[in-house]
Amino acid sequence: MQNQESFYDLVKSRRSIRLYEQKLIDSELLDRVIEAALYAPSGKNEQNWRFIVLSGEKKEEYLEFCQRAWLKQKEVLKDKLKPSLYEFTERFFYTLGGAPVVVLCYSASNSNFVEFTNVGSVFMAMQNMMLAATIEGLGSCSMGAPLTFKKEIDKFIGKKYFEDEEKKTLDLVGTIVLGWPAHEPPTAERKRDFRVRKLNS
Repeated sequence: MQNQESFYDLVKSRRSIRLYEQKLIDSELLDRVIEAALYAPSGKNEQNWRFIVLSGEKKEEYLEFCQRAWLKQKEVLKDKLKPSLYEFTERFFYTLGGAPVVVLCYSASNSNFVEFTNVGSVFMAMQNMMLAATIEGLGSCSMGAPLTFKKEIDKFIGKKYFEDEEKKTLDLVGTIVLGWPAHEPPTAERKRDFRVRKLNS
């Protein structure tokens, strides 16, 4: 019973963190968090996720894509966010809140793949990674906006990282920011109306 309660507490305690302490993540800890992603379910047990971990200078160079992504959507967000939240979000896109690590999450597929199944498998692995980060005291934030520049990001990391899989189709489907949280945002209200339907006949 205690383990059950701990699991649900973990799920409910996860937050999207957008401000981080200026502190590196120990390599063994980072490996544990990423290892958790490898235990996600996957279609046909393909385990088709591929992760590229950026830190140091490479992470700093990657910021360019986040900054350009902000410029593409800032006008839309200006009408949706309060001024203070708008400014906070802008700073996050320009600095990633000072997070030390970004994980690029790819789907690798062969010619017989089912796209949505494989992409869904990567998303489940991403969720495992973010829950593992939470229980380790780390913060995380998934980002989709930089995917606007998929081809440029592929070139940025270099095809050489996937030389052993030339027959695979590689698709960047998500990114995760990781670091030590420097704020504790409130839990967003969970919407339940019209979200679940139970059919028994």
